[in-house]
Amino acid sequence: MAENITLEVVTPEQIVVSEDAQIVVAPGTLGEFGVLIGHTPFLTTLKTGTIHYKDANGRERFLFVSGGFAEALPDKVTILAESAERRQDIDAGRAKAALERAQNRLEKEEDVDFVRAKAALERALHRLKLIETRQ
Repeated sequence: MAENITLEVVTPEQIVVSEDAQIVVAPGTLGEFGVLIGHTPFLTTLKTGTIHYKDANGRERFLFVSGGFAEALPDKVTILAESAERRQDIDAGRAKAALERAQNRLEKEEDVDFVRAKAALERALHRLKLIETRQ
């Protein structure tokens, strides 16, 4: 069995994940990237999307992530995210309500911060897409 890489996903509020993984795939701002044990070190920014990884037992795991940074080292991947949630922790009702609020804001023509509304819409869509995928 191949060696595993340590994955840590941290937000300002909590440690979301701290475990060994066979592979980690994350949404970099310049494109999705994957990291295995022995990877060349690098640092990158993240966009809103899904981190998926295989845990030490080979089970697929999924996390929602919104912004932040990722550091890959030969034996560890550290994700410092603005927000992150395991798929099973996403509240579908809350995500749907956020989607509706963002859509309503974007339909207005005045006094709307379109950048914030669009970002909220994107986060809600990614959360809903993640919980709708098969586990």
